[in-house]
Amino acid sequence: MKRITILVLAITTGLGVLAYTTHSAPQADDVKVISITAKKFDFTPGEITVKKGVPVALELTSSDRVHGFSFPDFKLTAKIEPGKVTRVVFTPDKTGEFTFSCNIFCGSGHEEMAGRLIVTD
Repeated sequence: MKRITILVLAITTGLGVLAYTTHSAPQADDVKVISITAKKFDFTPGEITVKKGVPVALELTSSDRVHGFSFPDFKLTAKIEPGKVTRVVFTPDKTGEFTFSCNIFCGSGHEEMAGRLIVTD
């Protein structure tokens, strides 16, 4: 009886470990990494295309001063500081064209500081 209990316990544990490793968080290789540089009054690149359901890591930096990053369609905000990389990770769950913008006033022309994310199937 003890052997059967131990055998069942071992099989259950093994299946649990297998299920966890096959359905864990995406590996680094599965994430599309995109570097974006903010500067008065521009994001470079200004247009990015990604696939729906594929995790995206935006690595944000500034070449001149503090900027903001606002991406309301994906509920993302970040502060972008010169000399630092701010990493924002998300998985696009809808297709279309979406606008991100600077949400920290950076001078005359600030209101035009925006970029576009295109999500395809």
